[in-house]
Amino acid sequence: MTVVLRPVAATDLPLLDAWRQEPAAEGEFNDFGLPRTPASVQGNQLVVEADGEAVGTVSWQEVRYGPNDESRALNIGIALIPAARGKGYGSTAQRMLAAHLFASTPVNRVEASTDVDNIGEQKALERAGFTREGTLRGAQYRAGRWHDMVGYSRLRDDS
Repeated sequence: MTVVLRPVAATDLPLLDAWRQEPAAEGEFNDFGLPRTPASVQGNQLVVEADGEAVGTVSWQEVRYGPNDESRALNIGIALIPAARGKGYGSTAQRMLAAHLFASTPVNRVEASTDVDNIGEQKALERAGFTREGTLRGAQYRAGRWHDMVGYSRLRDDS
């Protein structure tokens, strides 16, 4: 199994748009009922390739725990097509993304969260070296109700 993370190219946009139009591709944990706008090339998103085929994306956004730059962290997310789930691509991609973010930014913390019912993603994050920190009660509004999340993190000096 070879997993590669690469920048989104303009030639990827039709594929990303096709994935966004198919609710099953996003999965129940990534469907927020938002309007499906056309995909764009973004600096905070990478394509996940497995054995030479695009199978999803990883992304990140900044979160702050204080006003100074040192209190900045990055929160990551992943979306894999249904055929790519359960094969280890997600844990590999998230481990690679954390390593990339530590190598290319000064952040001390990379974090992720997932629905308490998303056991597959919880296992993937743990295999990727993330530490389970606890439950974030009522943190996400999706599918007409509030959902509890499980928070995970990796620190720069974690092995």
